[in-house]
Amino acid sequence: MGGNGQILRVSVIGTGYLGLTHAVCMADLGHQVLAIDVDAEKIAKAARGETPFFEPGLEPLLRKNLDAGRLRFTDSFAEIGEFGDVHFICVGTPQSKDGTGHADLTYVFGAAEALAPHLNRATLVVGKSTVPVGTSRQLIDRMQAAAPAGELVDYAFNPEFLREGYAVQDSLTPDRIVFGVTGESAETLLRRVFDTPLSSGIPGITMDLETAELVKVAANSFLATKISFINVMAEMCEASGADVIKLADAIGIDERIGRKFLSPGLGFGGGCLPKDIRAFRATAGERGVGSLVDLLTTVDTINLGRRHRVIDLARQALGGDLSGKRIAVLGAAFKPNSDDIRDSPSLDISGRLSDEGAIVSVHDPVAMANAKRVRPELRYADSVHEAADGADLVLHLTEWADYRAIDPAALRATVANPVLIDGRCTLDAAAWRAAGWTVFVPGRPAA
Repeated sequence: MGGNGQILRVSVIGTGYLGLTHAVCMADLGHQVLAIDVDAEKIAKAARGETPFFEPGLEPLLRKNLDAGRLRFTDSFAEIGEFGDVHFICVGTPQSKDGTGHADLTYVFGAAEALAPHLNRATLVVGKSTVPVGTSRQLIDRMQAAAPAGELVDYAFNPEFLREGYAVQDSLTPDRIVFGVTGESAETLLRRVFDTPLSSGIPGITMDLETAELVKVAANSFLATKISFINVMAEMCEASGADVIKLADAIGIDERIGRKFLSPGLGFGGGCLPKDIRAFRATAGERGVGSLVDLLTTVDTINLGRRHRVIDLARQALGGDLSGKRIAVLGAAFKPNSDDIRDSPSLDISGRLSDEGAIVSVHDPVAMANAKRVRPELRYADSVHEAADGADLVLHLTEWADYRAIDPAALRATVANPVLIDGRCTLDAAAWRAAGWTVFVPGRPAA
């Protein structure tokens, strides 16, 4: 432990992507951690030192802290209530199925209601799940009404800013820690929880609950807007013969803009940005902020439009008819260094190509098992060369480093027709062309 070396008893409710990462990293900071989930299989797997998803560095850290005795798992809320000085709620807030875009808060309120009857003493409950502004106030009222300790139960909001593929780093050495609190005692306790990173100079920013709730969705919405902006510029570059990569490099040098998240391509996917901006849009509509509704609607529309653009390019490259054409797709995960296929642009495109009669063969370094469950109609290949065998077209749709290492000359010998669409704008187009490939890159000149 850094700083004053303060060790606390921390409980974590939910062991999905956020919860398991948070539990492991809290233990690695030196705290005693007890985590709970309603999924008995998930708990048993974690207790054996196995992560149910791919995240670089997480499984070794899980085993390290299990072996050290700092991390345990349970299925008992009574045990959680008795154990914890601080309780983190880390359950999912998926998009609702009613078509409104709202966040489904069933799991958040369910976790709070399961925990509250076991809170017999002064304690702090901390929300980390991304929620609409105003949710924390509702949770405070519900928990204090249901808890034996009543008003001795305090509530805070501590948003997470994890990037899939970098979640361990972002948990242990975040760029900032946000404390949404109602009073000084909650802030003091949270600063003890995060004593090690705070002592290393990482800023801790204290604010009210509502602002803390907005920080998370505002950050995601800004990043989504930035991605959609550069993809609109890609369309403009295509229309004018300009080069979107050089444009992004040039404007990204401006410190007011920055180069990060100015990467043109297929846009964003995954389990956070799409559902978070839609939930934020729904909240803005309820509160009468029409300009924010308009902005986020446009961002979402632009983002989804990038997928249509790649499909249009595929049709163009194959003479207008996809029926019976063999297409190799490189990448199934929504981003590299992850096996997450939620709202994956690559899988969405693959499915649409298949619907138009194409024979689609997909490769991904780690996400194929998940992809098969969601898109069983597609073919899956154990290697890039197997996926590309006899292909009329190769699509690069997830920017894994493995794909940048492909020898285009060797792959040309495998395909039927050496045509590549680099949907992520990250391959060396000149090297592929030199090896005899016809290469299409959205937003970049043809040669």
